Amino acid sequence: MTVAELSDLFVWSAATALTIALVAYSIELARITEAAQAVRHARQPVAVGAVAPVPAVPEAPASVGAAVERSRRAAGIARSTLVLATGLLLVAIVLRGVAAGRSPTANMYEFTILGTFCALVALIVVQRRHPIAFVGVLVTGISLLAVVVALNTLHVRADAVQPALQNYWLVIHVGVAIIATGISTVGFATTVLQLLKDARVEGRSRLERPWQRADGLRKAFVGARVTGPAFAWLDQVPEARRLEASAFRQHAVAFVLWTLTLVGGAIWAEEAWGRYWGWDPKETGTFVAWVVYAAYLHARTTRGWAGRRAAYLVFVAYTVVLLNFTVVNLFINGKHSYSGL
Repeated sequence: MTVAELSDLFVWSAATALTIALVAYSIELARITEAAQAVRHARQPVAVGAVAPVPAVPEAPASVGAAVERSRRAAGIARSTLVLATGLLLVAIVLRGVAAGRSPTANMYEFTILGTFCALVALIVVQRRHPIAFVGVLVTGISLLAVVVALNTLHVRADAVQPALQNYWLVIHVGVAIIATGISTVGFATTVLQLLKDARVEGRSRLERPWQRADGLRKAFVGARVTGPAFAWLDQVPEARRLEASAFRQHAVAFVLWTLTLVGGAIWAEEAWGRYWGWDPKETGTFVAWVVYAAYLHARTTRGWAGRRAAYLVFVAYTVVLLNFTVVNLFINGKHSYSGL
């Protein structure tokens, strides 16, 4: 077995660990919902003259305790396998660099596994301060999808790079962009959670209103609405304002890194191609993402935007980041078309 094949084996092992982590986070989320529903049922008032459901009240504390205990076990498994997957990816990245004899940042496959590693590291850091199962589900789900797509679609041989990439800026410029993408992913997940929490607290749901002509349909979807019992786990997460503050800090760090990506890329472009800026598709996409993140930070700090309005800018910026990595690399020709496919 070659070093490159061993690297691929470690990536597959990381994908397996991520699958276990995703399942464990999902179980933790389900158990938190179960405990929240049991607590709400135990506290449900009984009308005067009505007969209370005798088994429900005494069994509620026991069921809550059992659900909480199962949730803790699932959380322990999720965090352990998350750390394991991150370590396996790190070994795979190092072995990939050894096999190629260079920094493993030269094509889409290497960008994907290294970006996934950065996202997982950011998730571990965030979960130490704010252990939220939903963020774990979303980030590990995105990471697992990215790793599987990288192995099955983006994988290329570990060879030397073309002359234009044989420069120390390959590590600096691309490395900073990879870290920025990883932090942006965790910030995106936190923003999604913020909107869900805000919607549940304010009770914003059209399904909450009675439908005279389609009440059966309303009842069929009652568990899927944010204000319904299926999202009872949202009662256990921090308030939306705290989540928004955490997401803002993450995006502020990502914005600094995107700025360094643009500056470093311009310096490298002048050295390699004799110009700082040429409106190459990848340059333009990165610039658009940078502008949207700048608009988000400006709106939050100087215009007083908060909640949904600011969150929509985050979604636009992250969408631009994903399109810039996928569509531009795969379907648009340019000086940055280094997918290797």
